[in-house]
Amino acid sequence: MRFAPSPTGLLHVGGARTALFNWLYARRHGGVFILRIEDTDRSRSTDENIGFIIDALRWLGLDWDEGPPTSGYRQTERFDLYRDHAARLVRAGRAYFCDCPPELLEQQRKAAEASRETFRYSGRCRDRGLTAGALRLRIPDEGTTVVNDLIHGPVAFEHSQLDDWILVRSDGTPTYNFCVVVDDVTMGITHVIRGNDHLSNTPKQILCYEALDYPVPEFAHVSMILGTDRSRLSKRHGATSVQAFRDAGIPADAMVNYLARLGWSHGDQEIFSRAQLVELFDVKDVASSGAIFDQTKLLWLSQQHMKAMDGGRLAELAEPFIAKAGLTVPRDRAWLARVVDTLKERTQTLVELVEAGRFYFERPRDYEAKAAQKLFTDDGAQRLDRLIKRLGELGAFTPEALEALYREQTAALGLKLVDLAQLTRLAVTGKTASPPLFEVLALLGRDETLARLRAARNSIGSST
Repeated sequence: MRFAPSPTGLLHVGGARTALFNWLYARRHGGVFILRIEDTDRSRSTDENIGFIIDALRWLGLDWDEGPPTSGYRQTERFDLYRDHAARLVRAGRAYFCDCPPELLEQQRKAAEASRETFRYSGRCRDRGLTAGALRLRIPDEGTTVVNDLIHGPVAFEHSQLDDWILVRSDGTPTYNFCVVVDDVTMGITHVIRGNDHLSNTPKQILCYEALDYPVPEFAHVSMILGTDRSRLSKRHGATSVQAFRDAGIPADAMVNYLARLGWSHGDQEIFSRAQLVELFDVKDVASSGAIFDQTKLLWLSQQHMKAMDGGRLAELAEPFIAKAGLTVPRDRAWLARVVDTLKERTQTLVELVEAGRFYFERPRDYEAKAAQKLFTDDGAQRLDRLIKRLGELGAFTPEALEALYREQTAALGLKLVDLAQLTRLAVTGKTASPPLFEVLALLGRDETLARLRAARNSIGSST
């Protein structure tokens, strides 16, 4: 199996899904997964873009058995190999040189368009015996080439609808379709999973395999990923690159899970681990119709994966987002693991998790206005004074001990638990919604809790 992207920018989720399907198939069947860079488009293929692809695949956890940084896996490093195969085709009479000027070909193309016909090369140079120029593959005049697609079934192409396509341009550079054939053969590729925008190229490539007397691999063409308007997913639908979803705080396991479900299914199951995907994936279960990219479902899966993570792993993933938010973790990883455990039930991304837990890392800069107007009153100030005194005297500063103290105080004051709890929550977090209050207080610790209660009490004193 291989994933062979053109490095022309960030890795699109469609390309990532293709890579994932190839990776899953290889891992399930004990095969080899190869990363090959198709960089013959010099104007758009840059080392920076190759770095983007490698970065995205590594983040997704799609490790390759062969490929960069080892040499020989970029098409620009393999030109001698292409030249050797081109010479073989010439010697066998399966390819011929063409010196038709671009102006003539353009004139013929326009004439075909005017007649509402598909442009096909006329074959002008087929029997001229030229020894230089562009190299074209000699397509049989009659017959049919059938692509036995693992997803779509047999797809027939009449040779009368194919033309003698160019293998090597007149400047000596090989074309995409030719490079792909030579690369797949010499790398021992037995199965090719790729987007169905390549299906029209496949009969040309099969004829090239046959001209070289090479076995033809199995093909599976995956339908496109669509936006909600059922057009091909593009930037106008929102984020489309792997890096964009990574930076938005989607965990890699959730992204892999979602990409696998775009067009593939296993019963009604929605949530999969990597191990389950490797065990269950079969390309024959991939749908032939386009898959709609649903941001809402991706966020739901993101939340499910976060909820299933242990605190240590989630803390590890959250740390870069904490730093990016300009926050610092005041204690060790074990403390942070307990913090994120209180946040994961109510957030869908790592970005949301950090924002929801901002109060753990910094004191409130302000308080919800409507709640402060209701709670930060003279009565509220007296209650805070009482809480500050009693919390300072409390022995163990645990959730259980804190809850017992608050129930005792509400009983003594003739209040409901929510009355003291909401007052305290607003004082320590600045908001009226948070994870369970007594867990929050225990994680903040006695000194920090008391400092925040005093700050809230002082704010009441200055406003009343």
